[in-house]
Amino acid sequence: MEDQELTQSIIGCAMRVHNTLGPGFLESVYHRALVHELTKLGLP
Repeated sequence: MEDQELTQSIIGCAMRVHNTLGPGFLESVYHRALVHELTKLGLP
């Protein structure tokens, strides 16, 4: 996976987390959700 594709994947995961959860949660909630999204894509 090249750098630009990897960057787009990571930003896409972050946007999905943000759009799904919205504001108001602790950072740890967003962290776990982002890890989950990245894992679904096969990223470590």
